[in-house]
Amino acid sequence: QVQLVESGGGLVQAGGSLRLSCAASGIILSINDMGWYRQAPGKQRELVASMYSGGSSNYADSVKGRFTISRDNAKNTMYLQMISLKPEDTAVYYCNSLGIMSYPWGRGTQVTVSS
Repeated sequence: QVQLVESGGGLVQAGGSLRLSCAASGIILSINDMGWYRQAPGKQRELVASMYSGGSSNYADSVKGRFTISRDNAKNTMYLQMISLKPEDTAVYYCNSLGIMSYPWGRGTQVTVSS
């Protein structure tokens, strides 16, 4: 059974940093195209960062230059390093597949950026 567990969120001031983790079980992250998504209150879930099985990555314009996605294959864990955080980054962050068929969604991790 696939399980994705996000962690690392918290409350930070604008300009601060956080590193999110996504620990996976039941799948091998390195052979999946995976992404970090976020959902702010009253808004649709959006894709902010992608990492492909080959190792390449892509970012939404809103986070480009501030967020970095990475993967530790030995730990089967994916990360999202976030710097220069803005209040508009406040959301629940999730990891999941980029494919049409997503894995069961985890609980996510709350990121709150105060101004």
